[in-house]
Amino acid sequence: MDRGTERGRERAGARGRACRVTRGRAHKSDDDGVEGPLRRCIVSGETLAPERMVRFVAGPDGVVVPDVAHKLPGRGCWVTAERTAIAKACEKGLFSKSFKASVKCPPDLGALVEQLLVKRCIEHLGLARRAGSAIIGYAQVEEAFRARDGRIAALVEASDSGPADREKLVKYARIQGAIPVAGCLGSAEIGLAFGRESVVHAALTSGALAARFLVEAGRLGGFRVLCPPEWGAA
Repeated sequence: MDRGTERGRERAGARGRACRVTRGRAHKSDDDGVEGPLRRCIVSGETLAPERMVRFVAGPDGVVVPDVAHKLPGRGCWVTAERTAIAKACEKGLFSKSFKASVKCPPDLGALVEQLLVKRCIEHLGLARRAGSAIIGYAQVEEAFRARDGRIAALVEASDSGPADREKLVKYARIQGAIPVAGCLGSAEIGLAFGRESVVHAALTSGALAARFLVEAGRLGGFRVLCPPEWGAA
């Protein structure tokens, strides 16, 4: 091989490496040593996006602490956002193995994570309300759908909603581009986000806040039914 050909291959390899890096911020996680934005589940061994997982840290008292915001200091480990995965991590001592230290799981860690994810969903709905990116009430949501202007990014239906009005709104969501439907919160929980006793029907308009809510609702879907199949959503 002549030097010109060798230099050409070196330049091509460098361009390939640069392209791979620009697809995502490649960095080494302090938690699991995985390169790039993915994290490894200590239960399944799968590498997944953090948005599909829950991070855990060891508290100073040796108790496992869920870090649903992925911000707590210290070395952490990651588990797929599913109740069964968290239960298995506790049962098989996988947290202790990951932290290389003896740690204890609090009673029903899965239920604690569920409560924290519900809180984050409510917080994101509240942020959308304050930003003017939320619509509440059957008539108002139906009107927004009927406008067919593409501004609705997510339909939020209370898990305890009645079928009559819900079916109409879910049908709108299905035929207008398979708009995601979140049915993992009760009417009282949705109401907390809007300063009301209960809210049954709501929608979020397109934007970052809707996207963030859908991420949290998706994680909560590992602990509750995200959208019952009988609702007929896309």
